[in-house]
Amino acid sequence: MPESADLGPRSSYNFAPRRQALYFLDDYAYEDIYGPEERADLASRVQIENSLLTNDIYKSSSHAWPGIEMIFSGWGMTICDALFLERFPDLKIIFHGGGTIRPFVTDVIWEKGIRITNSAAANAVPVSEYALSQILFGLKQGWQNAILVKRHQRYPARIPLAGGYTGVVGLISLGSIGRLVAKRLSSFDVKVIAYDPFVDEEDATRLGVELVSLDEVFHRSDVVSCHTPDLEETRGMIGAAQFAAMKQGATFINTARGRLVDEVGMVNVLKKRHDLMAILDVTHPEPPVAGSPLYILENVVVTPHIAGSQGTECRRMGRLMVEELDLYLAGKPLRHEIHRQQAQILA
Repeated sequence: MPESADLGPRSSYNFAPRRQALYFLDDYAYEDIYGPEERADLASRVQIENSLLTNDIYKSSSHAWPGIEMIFSGWGMTICDALFLERFPDLKIIFHGGGTIRPFVTDVIWEKGIRITNSAAANAVPVSEYALSQILFGLKQGWQNAILVKRHQRYPARIPLAGGYTGVVGLISLGSIGRLVAKRLSSFDVKVIAYDPFVDEEDATRLGVELVSLDEVFHRSDVVSCHTPDLEETRGMIGAAQFAAMKQGATFINTARGRLVDEVGMVNVLKKRHDLMAILDVTHPEPPVAGSPLYILENVVVTPHIAGSQGTECRRMGRLMVEELDLYLAGKPLRHEIHRQQAQILA
């Protein structure tokens, strides 16, 4: 505006400061999740502190951050305890550019009324893609055939397999990832069955899924894909009995959590059932201990927890937080807000 313009008395104009935010996460996560476009979009909407706050900086400082209304977080977010709230007295919402919030959320967050939204839906996309790739490969007994070729250095005799036409795929749990896998499988000529005690028949019908027991999933499926949250009651829920009941040449895929599987029971069956295949993107512990049978067994494939967002896939999580911010600033309901009653069952 030209200098000669007369704005009148300054007091008659309301120059409201923009709402304040900061980034709180590990350095690598900041670079992965909030790319240049996401940072620019966030900076155009709110006032963001220049420096990145990491857990190490937070713990080594006694600084407080009054005035900060929102935090954009990700992997490396600190535990939100009473001290945290003292240091962020004006915090109203956490935009978590990641999946689970369980490592950092405590009861004081809910008691103070701090809102939380996360990017689990965005992280579900690559996990479902990984699972789908292994489901389709498993229906062809792809890994079994590849291992036989490498072992004998020739093509093996053809083995009976389910294939992608009328093969049976079993899903364990129909949370955000399991549902996305079911939706993707609807494009293929396969039968989908699932175990989830919290899903009713009407919901399952909408997903095109037949609800069955956990044991029936293993008994009937050509490929079983696990998407169960890690809870006290789900740990060790899959063991020797389930693996022993699997069909000839069946494949088990775990992209959820390693603690869901009784590893000793699984290994004992896999040592006897060379026709079975286990694709493990998660183990417990991670990585497996030195000398673990999981490194040695030919019918086990271990990948280093790569099913979730990797590389530029992480930007999808940051983008989702930009979209949630727009809803928040407009006073509209958030699409991915997590409430206290949900938090205990989310992985």
